[in-house]
Amino acid sequence: MPSSALPSPTTTTTGTERDGFISVRGAREHNLRGVDVDVPRDRIVAFTGVSGSGKTSLAFGTVFAEAQRRFLESVAPYARRLIAQGSTPHVDSITGLPPAVALEQRRGASSTRSTVGTLTTLSNSMRMLFSRAGTYPDGADRLESDSFSPNTVAGACPRCHGLGTAHEVTEASAVHDDSLSIRDGAITAWPGAWQGKNLRDVTAVLGYDIERPWRELPRADRDWLLFTEEQPVVEVHPKRDRVAKPYKGRFWSARQFILHTLADSQSETQRAKALRFVESGPCGLCHGTGLTRAALAVTVGGRTIAELNGLALTALADVLRPIAAITDAGPATSRASSGEHTEVAVAISRDLLTRVEVLTGLGLGYLSLDRATPTLSPGETQRLRIATQLRSGLFGVVYVLDEPSAGLHPADAESLMEVLQDLRAGGNSVFVVEHDMRIVRQADWIVDVGPGAGAGGGTVLYSGPVDGLADVEASVTRRFLTPDAGPVEPRTPRKPVGTLELRDVTRHNLRGLDVDVPLGVLTAVTGVSGSGKSSLVGGVLPAVAADHPLVDRVVQVDQKPIGRTPRSNLATYTGLFDAVRAAFAATDEARARGWTAGRFSFNVAGGRCEVCQGEGSVSVELLFLPGSWAPCPECHGSRYTAETLEVRWNGATIADVLGMTVDEAAPFLAAIPAAGRALDVLRQVGLGYLRLGQPAPELSGGEAQRIKLATELQRARSGHTLYLLDEPTTGLHPADVELLTEQLARLTDAGNTVVVVEHAMDVVAKADHVIDMGPGGGDAGGNVVAAGSPADVAASSASRTAPFLREELQHA
Repeated sequence: MPSSALPSPTTTTTGTERDGFISVRGAREHNLRGVDVDVPRDRIVAFTGVSGSGKTSLAFGTVFAEAQRRFLESVAPYARRLIAQGSTPHVDSITGLPPAVALEQRRGASSTRSTVGTLTTLSNSMRMLFSRAGTYPDGADRLESDSFSPNTVAGACPRCHGLGTAHEVTEASAVHDDSLSIRDGAITAWPGAWQGKNLRDVTAVLGYDIERPWRELPRADRDWLLFTEEQPVVEVHPKRDRVAKPYKGRFWSARQFILHTLADSQSETQRAKALRFVESGPCGLCHGTGLTRAALAVTVGGRTIAELNGLALTALADVLRPIAAITDAGPATSRASSGEHTEVAVAISRDLLTRVEVLTGLGLGYLSLDRATPTLSPGETQRLRIATQLRSGLFGVVYVLDEPSAGLHPADAESLMEVLQDLRAGGNSVFVVEHDMRIVRQADWIVDVGPGAGAGGGTVLYSGPVDGLADVEASVTRRFLTPDAGPVEPRTPRKPVGTLELRDVTRHNLRGLDVDVPLGVLTAVTGVSGSGKSSLVGGVLPAVAADHPLVDRVVQVDQKPIGRTPRSNLATYTGLFDAVRAAFAATDEARARGWTAGRFSFNVAGGRCEVCQGEGSVSVELLFLPGSWAPCPECHGSRYTAETLEVRWNGATIADVLGMTVDEAAPFLAAIPAAGRALDVLRQVGLGYLRLGQPAPELSGGEAQRIKLATELQRARSGHTLYLLDEPTTGLHPADVELLTEQLARLTDAGNTVVVVEHAMDVVAKADHVIDMGPGGGDAGGNVVAAGSPADVAASSASRTAPFLREELQHA
């Protein structure tokens, strides 16, 4: 819908509900300052603002949270307790609010059985295609769809139970030193301590020589001891203990003992130990597919379901297209051997093809249906879920999306926008928290929050049609939304001090790749999703660089969490909390009490609150209702005992310091050099809005990566370090990207090498060297399409990055 046809813009408003709008009044979630705002329904609305400004608190923490709360109130208590409930948002009222669906960025499910196919439900249709329309061997019975899933009893390979990986106990894996006798521990796979002694005694009673070296025992004896399924029980008369009484002992072969431990032990330690005595690899019965032989005998397009699941989605579409295009299909037949030219085959194939093409249009054509979800990035997972929602047929819903463009090459942004427009055309509202100005410019409405982050934000600066933001002087976003035309001033590139020569590299979709990476400069590695960027930078470069004489150290700054529990936070990870605790321990009050720095740690008994063990919150179990977390009733969330909080440094308690944002703490802790340096760098990478005690699980992947980068920046090191970063601009507003780019330049100017995988063209334009991968993703990628200066790559006719880089270079 054109902007001219939209209702008039509004800034902070009061009054009654407006027709066609969601009206929020008095929103106070996190740093929102009593926000009043009206947002239109049935439109694409972009929420913008610098990182930490409050836009996510408004879109997710207020609008979506209230919609979810209302839904939960409408269901029975029994059903309510089965649903993960969020907290009630701090807001006076929200009117005109439809049901909402949140599509947030999050890592793939932890189960290796969860795949792209199961996440998108495409696997269901694939199984139905093979069941109803596959080509069966002559005389074979038709299989139900469950028979084509390794996750069901009917479909799982009987040997590996559907995992595709078999654990085999061999003589080499069970006996590590064949010069030893059984008494001396030749069968390493047997348990230790008294259990092992018992098995040796049982073996001796059974008539086997436990004194001879293992290698000298007859082959038949060795095979029986290691692999027999028999479990004879004999009476043992222990000779090692004079007072021990005879007992009945059961024999376990090495294989039985290990497989029993892997299948039944509840101890992860025991299971991990057992895996040391097996050889793991693709199951020989199902060849790693996890399926039965009967399922693997059925084909579609001449391929088994395992083969189709392993194809990139673009290649899968090529297989389905001829079947979907059949116009003279006949009715379903009862003969088991036929099916691919029936109406059923055509119908299922057309449905599959339509859904697969949505995914390829979103830049995910390089993925395969059997790709495990734990290996997906948050951006990939979110786009898969967006595509799935197109098939849901929901009407009148608010979809709230968290940076759907994250991890997406600019060439795929148009396809993403088409999907968002399809959701809107289906009668829904689409709210996106977004930093990509290409997406924002095409929205119907914009809500800009700011002007700054943390305490400096929390205000709606503008709510209205996109072009109206140009008149809001307080907005940081506006200059990036409508950049001034004009060429970028040419910058003298840094000169390389050496070269990392990579030759004949083969990894994932990199096949025989030759590429040179200059040392002593900033290099940006670009290319569409799945082109091989991360395989090159994260998988190949570290090992090659470690052996290079000009590289003293290799540092990978990735988006993995800085910790998995609330006990890990920004202050502890960066090390600044050690200096803060030392300062508290040095106060007169602490010295008088004989307290050391350990007293001010929430991870150590003594100063911490023992009710919550220093976590600040406790789990509350309610009868007939789901458990939840609540502030500790003893310390009220401070993490410390009341006695510990009696000690103050410059008027603040240790809990007060953890509650400060980086921006607030910087001037307060300036007198502590170690803390001051860390805080200054955290602000320089755009993290001034984070609280020092903010738990690690609450941090995004981009925030975690920038904390790691800040930790590196504060360390004064000599020598040459290679820094490898994977999309460090994820989750950053363009204004914060400028700050980050300055820090990358600072690292490079200090004599180091910085290599970034990046989609943000403003970062690429400032690089000294660019390596563009492609031309496509998956099997269509893995090659260097163009390399050289930003201008060189921008001039390439073969590069999909070139048009967007060229556009960036033409604007200041």
